[in-house]
Amino acid sequence: MAKREAEIQNNLGAIRQKRGLSASQLAKLAGISRQTIYAMEAGSYVPNTFLALKLARVLEAGVEELFSLSGDLPAPELRTEQVTLLPGAAPVQPGQPVQLCRVDKRVFASTPSPISWYFPASDAVVAGNSGERGKTRVQVFQPNQDFANRILVAGCDPAISVLARHVQAAGTELVLTHRNSSQSLALLKDGCVHVAGTHLRDEATGESNIPEIDRLFPKKTVAVITFAVWEEGIVTARGNPKGIRGIEDFGRADVTMVNREGGAGSRRFLDAQLQRLGIESRKVRGYATEVQGHLPAAWQILSGTADCCIATRGAARVFGLGFIPLASERYDLAIRRQHLGLPAIQALLDTLSRTGFRRELESLGGYDTEAAGRRLL
Repeated sequence: MAKREAEIQNNLGAIRQKRGLSASQLAKLAGISRQTIYAMEAGSYVPNTFLALKLARVLEAGVEELFSLSGDLPAPELRTEQVTLLPGAAPVQPGQPVQLCRVDKRVFASTPSPISWYFPASDAVVAGNSGERGKTRVQVFQPNQDFANRILVAGCDPAISVLARHVQAAGTELVLTHRNSSQSLALLKDGCVHVAGTHLRDEATGESNIPEIDRLFPKKTVAVITFAVWEEGIVTARGNPKGIRGIEDFGRADVTMVNREGGAGSRRFLDAQLQRLGIESRKVRGYATEVQGHLPAAWQILSGTADCCIATRGAARVFGLGFIPLASERYDLAIRRQHLGLPAIQALLDTLSRTGFRRELESLGGYDTEAAGRRLL
């Protein structure tokens, strides 16, 4: 079979619409005809380098975001080089993330701690005891700051921090608050956050998030945007010394698990699997021991407190732990439609389609970003 030649694909129409421009408006800004815009969007006309750069500048996007090659071209290989592990760190495992820094003539690799040993970033301190229920007084460090460039995001995926770093380049700051999927959607419903991250699987249909959102919110009030598809499964100690193969081993007397809190997507997934296998939760050692979050759960495995938990491959990789994949799930971002026009929200949505963000997220392992930024509702 003949090898298919690479073709030019473009996202010109999608990005133009995101920017709120008509074909005529874009044509005027770029100094070309409306017909040329239509021809490029239809794929019947390939722009030269000058025009591609001009369109990228007008749309405030990278050329590679507007136009890309498709076909049987090999994916570019990531650069590989020899570096020095920072002394004093635990042994590293393949796939474990590290940060690099050049010190004189050597490049050192440092394993970042998922647990912060530094004072957290803050804008204010509580000024006194809480007064009216749900309210308190604070002393603000920068009195003139209005926090207008911030987006409050509730969710449980640790990889949201990757999105936060990339969004900063657009002058937008994400304020991240850790909540499980059910709690995040409840906060969105109450108007307390801009964005709710969720991975709630409907066991009846196998669909992620949409059935739950349809149940909680009136129609056409919430937009759902895909963040990524991740792998969820069993996190074990390095080398899997207990020989755990699947959920059925959670019922063994010599296996201790650590659980997620009620309302968490991982907890709901585990409960469905136990029910399918006919294993009573009261017979599972550690079922009643709860932690909040994928990384705290994986930390319990690293510390030896438990033998296994349900979490993402990314959480296992951070600590260099074993992982047994069980399912692929879509992690979505739910946003009130009234907030879609906010510049900070637009910056967030644009970042989801950027190559640099996707490459970093995929490098963490278990994340598929092909659908990142795709609107589902």
